[in-house]
Amino acid sequence: MTKIGLGLAALGRPEYINIREDKNIDKSKEAFKNNAYDMLNTAYDLGIRYFDTAPSYGKGEELLKTWQENNKHTDSTLATKWGYTYVANWELGYKGDHEIKEHSIEKLIEQWETSKKMLPNLKVYQIHSATIESGVLENEKVLKKLAEIKKETGLLIGLTTSGANQSTVLKEAMQIKLNTQFLFDVFQVTYNIFEQSTYNTLVDLIKNDKKVVIKEGVANGRIFTNTPDLLNQLSKKYNVGIDAIALRFIVDSINPSIVLSGAFSKKQLKSNLKTLNFQLTADEIELLKSLKKEPIHYWKERKSLSWE
Repeated sequence: MTKIGLGLAALGRPEYINIREDKNIDKSKEAFKNNAYDMLNTAYDLGIRYFDTAPSYGKGEELLKTWQENNKHTDSTLATKWGYTYVANWELGYKGDHEIKEHSIEKLIEQWETSKKMLPNLKVYQIHSATIESGVLENEKVLKKLAEIKKETGLLIGLTTSGANQSTVLKEAMQIKLNTQFLFDVFQVTYNIFEQSTYNTLVDLIKNDKKVVIKEGVANGRIFTNTPDLLNQLSKKYNVGIDAIALRFIVDSINPSIVLSGAFSKKQLKSNLKTLNFQLTADEIELLKSLKKEPIHYWKERKSLSWE
């Protein structure tokens, strides 16, 4: 049964590639820290147990680690990643990329030294946005280090994907073996009503008992702009927000292990969680499948989004 998790991409840094509901939020470090702790507490109280972060999420990893240490939850599952470095340094309106990708063995070793401090509640360690172009899936030093971490800690090793070639990356990754053992256990993928290109691959992964985690389920907020009539109609029928319809489509079409909420506020989170209170019909799922876009167009549009 699919569960909702909480991603910290928007909680740990003041600006993110997203369409924010509230443009006038307090973007001070103190305000973000307080909001993050409030959100984590609320999420836990509402039944969420899976929490996903990364070093490039500003203070996201630090905040999650401190929250866990303060609360000492024994049933929380923490997931983090390596491969991106946050460089905006909380500078509002930062010009250029806020995070820089580097899939080198040196970056893996550097970021693992910090991330491993989240053990023992750290359960999932992932390559952040693996691509064919970065060469990370052919980097023997990196793959061997990940296998070593897996053996020494018992962590699930995973990767996240982005871009029009997600399926190619997933298919290559799911075949990688070291010492006759498959390396990757968890696959975190962008899949939503607009980006459905990975459907067949995700179904195969799930059939092979791999853990599938879905990110960007509301397409970085794009479902709220020029909302398709179908989403509005289903929202009224089930008396939930269009976010819940979009997330329920993911649940009912592939039934992944986790669907991440990227909520920034308690209102958004509670709205997201209504996803689990109803079920779409087979006909409605097929109608929602018709909203898909060509991957190249979807990712071109996503790349054009501003950090705000």
